[in-house]
Amino acid sequence: MTKSVCQEETFKSIFSEHAEALVNFIFYKSGNYAEAEDLMQDAFSKLWEQCRKVPFEKAKSFLFTVANNAFLNVVKHKKIVLKFEQKGHSQLSQVSPQYLMEEAEFKEKLERAISALPDNQRTIFLMNRIDKMKYREIAEKLGISIKTVEKRMGKTLIELRKISKNL
Repeated sequence: MTKSVCQEETFKSIFSEHAEALVNFIFYKSGNYAEAEDLMQDAFSKLWEQCRKVPFEKAKSFLFTVANNAFLNVVKHKKIVLKFEQKGHSQLSQVSPQYLMEEAEFKEKLERAISALPDNQRTIFLMNRIDKMKYREIAEKLGISIKTVEKRMGKTLIELRKISKNL
């Protein structure tokens, strides 16, 4: 007999197995931990609502797809809000406008550089830099060798160095 996602014990096991990874996945994209937790909870709510339609084997894929789509919707909404705020008013600040502009440009370039990395490199980079995980821990979590982690991290750092020279 196959497991049903609608069974409470099965749902709890899916939650305990995938919740942290799902939060990290969205956090790596958004940089906002509270937002990542909210989106994770929404994804699990949708899984529960759709439990009869989602086979157990597809639960993880369903969760990550729902969370990613929700994240993309949040980004679209933020762009609209930002556009509205820019048209509405300008805010005075104690810091020089040039500094704010340079800081924003640097942050944008850095985010673009990180998001342009291949998924496997970006994941390893963020697990190491954000989660402070050691290469051995990353290798265990991803089911790859430590050498693979080292190689991907090396490529990532080389690419980010190239980008930083152009800043």
